[in-house]
Amino acid sequence: MPIVKNVSRAVSQLLRSSGCGCGISIMPVRCIGVSPRQVASDASFHSISFSESDHPRVLITGGLGQLGVGLAKLLRKRFGKSNVILSDIRKPADSVFYSGPFIYADILDYKNLREIVVNNRITWLFHYSALLSAVGEANVPLARAVNITGLHNVLDIAAEHNLRLFVPSTIGAFGPTSPRDPTPDLCIQRPRTIYGVSKVHAELMGEYYHYRYGLDFRCLRYPGIISADSQPGGGTTDYAVQIFHDAIKTGKFQCNLKPDSRLPMMYIDDCLKATLEVMEAPAEALSMRTYNISAMSFTPEELVQEVRKHVPELQVTYNVDEIRQAIADSWPMNFDDRNARRDWGWKHDYDLPELVTTMFSFLGSDSRIAQAN
Repeated sequence: MPIVKNVSRAVSQLLRSSGCGCGISIMPVRCIGVSPRQVASDASFHSISFSESDHPRVLITGGLGQLGVGLAKLLRKRFGKSNVILSDIRKPADSVFYSGPFIYADILDYKNLREIVVNNRITWLFHYSALLSAVGEANVPLARAVNITGLHNVLDIAAEHNLRLFVPSTIGAFGPTSPRDPTPDLCIQRPRTIYGVSKVHAELMGEYYHYRYGLDFRCLRYPGIISADSQPGGGTTDYAVQIFHDAIKTGKFQCNLKPDSRLPMMYIDDCLKATLEVMEAPAEALSMRTYNISAMSFTPEELVQEVRKHVPELQVTYNVDEIRQAIADSWPMNFDDRNARRDWGWKHDYDLPELVTTMFSFLGSDSRIAQAN
């Protein structure tokens, strides 16, 4: 015991001798790059000598969703196939599995995720694991675990290993008391879905980790994303994807939103381009850590009229889903994305006519190939 007291006294004297002259707590203090979690005693690390490449080493979580596969393709063209690892808890299609590195990663398994980052020398992490709006409302406990607990794991690992972290947010991060037309970057956010609440939580936690621990956190609020490469996944804006599949397959479409429900939308190529651009932007160019991005805004009826230019015989009925409609009514009608356009030069390429033409170009050719086979 005398030894412990002497050591304690020596440490106290050393801390009191700090040049700033202020009192310093002996409580543990977290520094930049050190995880708030205690390192497990059985954690194993590999010390490897290597020359750092100019390219980042990228991990994409939740990579089999609407955006992950497309982002992996874009990043592999930019940084090389071996530098981009796609991950998920589901089994990938052969086309995805053989297109580049794929690994099983459960964001709720902190230790496994940490080992993946360490063993693969990850420097950039894109965190796409999440349950979307309508699906999240149907299973709130699972949405809370995936969207919030999973985020905490990712934040801690990213801070500990000095990663550049991207977490997407959404129009769902706003609520009925937010200004809707247009919705600025900074305003009241009171969402009424677990999806929206979890995204506001992600924005604020990411910003907190940036200012508290120096984490290079970057976030974009996505509008509804439209893609020909994936099936609708349970989101409120997924009607704008379903209409193209139904128009080609059956010529009949049933919309689950009212015809005048205006929401901001974006073609996936613009979304992926914006994501890469904000990640590559110099840190000093960013005046904030979460930005709105937008390209167009339309209603189901406006989309139907544009689709009928390609499929004149399309039959449309409206069978409103009250849950989805309530969600849509609480979301922005237009995004104000002037800060993104000013700070890092964001500029979209696709408006509504280009979007519809491109979707039919992809899905129409796929349909013709299927019919031929």
